[in-house]
Amino acid sequence: MGLVAATALHAGFQLVVTLLVYPALAEAPEETWTTAHAAHARRITPVVALVYAALIGAGTVAVIDEPLPAQTVAVAVSAVAMVVTAAIAAPAHHRLGGSRDPDLLRRLLRADRVRCAAALVSAAAALAGALS
Repeated sequence: MGLVAATALHAGFQLVVTLLVYPALAEAPEETWTTAHAAHARRITPVVALVYAALIGAGTVAVIDEPLPAQTVAVAVSAVAMVVTAAIAAPAHHRLGGSRDPDLLRRLLRADRVRCAAALVSAAAALAGALS
């Protein structure tokens, strides 16, 4: 059940980020961008760390204790979200800290949609595994 809880937490977090947080950030005008982006980064970083730590912990336990196909899919798809964060979103955020670059912002929003889809698929797989 730990994997179900962790992936549900991740899916809920991602939905909030995708549907509420990033659209609000993307609407920040150029003149307030640096302040808005810095505030966003300061607030969201600890939450991301907490959610990803829960995914890593629960995923590790699931793969060691109960390596069923659905759990393995859930862990793998969660890993996709984390890799997209590390490879695309985090570098884009770093570069966006200096200025509001529309191309980088679009790249970040696309990466975020991939992470959201991955989080939802992972939660569905974890739940399917728990119910089987």
